[in-house]
Amino acid sequence: MKSTIEKADILVEALPYIQKFRNALMTVKFGGSSMEDPALVENTMRDIVLLECIGFKPIVVHGGGKAISAELKRRNIPVKFVNGLRYTDADTIGIVDEVLHNTVNKELIRLGENAGGRMAAISGKDIFTAERILSKDPATGEEQDVGFVGDIVEVDPKPIRAALDAGMIPVITPLAKGRDGQIYNINADIAACRTAEALRTRKLVFLSDVPGIMRDPADESSVIPTICTSQIDGLIRDKVLSGGMLPKIASCVHALESGINKVHMIDGRVRHTLLLEIFTDNGIGTQIVRPDSEM
Repeated sequence: MKSTIEKADILVEALPYIQKFRNALMTVKFGGSSMEDPALVENTMRDIVLLECIGFKPIVVHGGGKAISAELKRRNIPVKFVNGLRYTDADTIGIVDEVLHNTVNKELIRLGENAGGRMAAISGKDIFTAERILSKDPATGEEQDVGFVGDIVEVDPKPIRAALDAGMIPVITPLAKGRDGQIYNINADIAACRTAEALRTRKLVFLSDVPGIMRDPADESSVIPTICTSQIDGLIRDKVLSGGMLPKIASCVHALESGINKVHMIDGRVRHTLLLEIFTDNGIGTQIVRPDSEM
């Protein structure tokens, strides 16, 4: 009887959040280590379907780096990174396209449908327009070629809105086309931020492989629950934010400045991490907000 009452208490705690976020758009970036455990991937897709059922309108943008690297290795194509970006030549971009659409996206769609969700596979090539970028060496400042890697300069939100209006959950690949028709590999974090900006989603959630932003990277208990954008420069000076976190934070700030209400960084390795962050009083992970945002 006690466990049954505890379950009811959890639902009661979630009620004000369900009411508050009814019909709210939410972009979820799903990638990295959070996609390496098949059981966790299945659990996360089930939670996303649950969010849709109780009133949210989730939009999923996924990565697929591990699956891409595995396929390149299987075909004896060298894997090369330049300043953390995958060097994407003509052979590689074809495999990136194939794996993201035919393996990763298809599997997420299957898992969502198995959980009872109505899913919509959306190719980034149909909604993102990109321009080729160069990578800057952090030590020398020299610009380096990274192949067919791009930055999104335009988003067509109509296919996403059409899927949402039909009661479906869009699942988007991080690819884009240039105005010349060339396909570009896009960083999934950037794709998620640009998607959130284009649709003015209320929340942008990153599922990562850390508990959140920590004051001490070696101490998981040092997670900072809330960060205001006005604090970010100080956190960079103090080296709390550094390395590969910097471009992600810059994209998050850009998204917030465009009108996104909150950005959440949570541990995708934890079961039900999305639900715990959104529907409990304490939450988990780190939320990033504007100074004028409701805390």
